[in-house]
Amino acid sequence: MDEVPANATRYRTGVAVRRSVLGDPHVDRAEVSATDFDQPFQEMITEAAWGTVWARPGISKRERSMITLALLAALGHHEELALHLRATVNTGASREDIREAFLHVAIYAGVPAANSAFRVAKEVFSEMDGAKDVL
Repeated sequence: MDEVPANATRYRTGVAVRRSVLGDPHVDRAEVSATDFDQPFQEMITEAAWGTVWARPGISKRERSMITLALLAALGHHEELALHLRATVNTGASREDIREAFLHVAIYAGVPAANSAFRVAKEVFSEMDGAKDVL
């Protein structure tokens, strides 16, 4: 992603926050794999998600992480859920925090969504426990 979008400050902030949460290896892979087709999307999520929402003051990265995990679990976005579960090593959300978030998912979004989230988390935690750099 060589081009810097119009809102350069928000974009640069987004890149820094994205790297701090997801890790350099993940962001490097995303940047290398970007094409002309999805480049505008990559810029948009870097600015909007990372440069605006994740960069806001008021709540910690740990709290944002837990909210994100609960939303992804509730919506059944398992690939993104796995990514953000791995990112908890950088956000400070503990496995106990994650369990509590998924219990909330069970009550407010349904037991099947929470059941799937727990399954994905167990797979990711098993992977993380066996490898150092999984992001």
